[in-house]
Amino acid sequence: MRGKYRTGLSFGALDFGPAGAALGTTLAQTISVAVSLFMILRRKSISLSKGDFHPRRPVVGQILQIGVPVALQDGLIQIAFIVITIIANRRGLNDAAAVGIVEKIIGFVFLVPSSMLSTVSALGAQNIGAGKPERAVQTLRYAICITVGFGLCVCIGVQLCAEQLVALFTDRQAAGGAEVIRFGGQYLRSYILDCVFAGIHFSFSGYFCACGKSVLSFLHNISSVVLVRVPGSYLASTLFPDTLFPMGLATVAGSLTSGVICLIAFRNALHPFLSEILPREKSGSTERIRFMEIL
Repeated sequence: MRGKYRTGLSFGALDFGPAGAALGTTLAQTISVAVSLFMILRRKSISLSKGDFHPRRPVVGQILQIGVPVALQDGLIQIAFIVITIIANRRGLNDAAAVGIVEKIIGFVFLVPSSMLSTVSALGAQNIGAGKPERAVQTLRYAICITVGFGLCVCIGVQLCAEQLVALFTDRQAAGGAEVIRFGGQYLRSYILDCVFAGIHFSFSGYFCACGKSVLSFLHNISSVVLVRVPGSYLASTLFPDTLFPMGLATVAGSLTSGVICLIAFRNALHPFLSEILPREKSGSTERIRFMEIL
């Protein structure tokens, strides 16, 4: 509702235009913070003193150890998407418009897979802290099942109505409208496959952060961007100038690469960590770790 009000005020009644959109966003965030602080102080749900604002080196170190790789990862990923957008813009106006429309659709569809990163991270950290790491692995497993199932359903649906979805954002009768819809349908049909594989590496990223190994999340994301997504998009744009379908597959290949790296990291880099904290099962005279069975 807040988004509707600020958009309506900035673009509608007050007629502020694009500047109003920026102002509305800033004011909305400011009001949100002010109301939150007011409710916290009124209900006294959080007790604060001067001592709470003194930095504690061990705590700050732990926060930075997890937070810095995540911040760098998000920043570099956004830069990579800017590069991909530049590549699309160089193909022409219709291609650029199609890519922009599809990115908005993908952003909405990806709410479910991306939310699993925070979900697995929060629940996994809680269970590991409570001394029940096997539940953290089970959380990872269920998150992967949910995201893959959701991704498959979305992929099937989009394959049947890709052009119709793109047409919601443009006029087929306008100049270049039909071309935008055609290119957008091509790009969306391939890009939507990323919804399946992205959910897998999003879930793994959340689990790595829960284990305090956010650097693994950083490494697999940056590797896929640098080695596959950006080069793949450039090659697809150069080799296939008449269609956007291969550009979408380049993004899918990037997520697939991330998924493979995540599996390797889970089996190898996290093996010592899991060997210490996950339950053991005796089989004859040997003892084996059951974390892969849990996953």
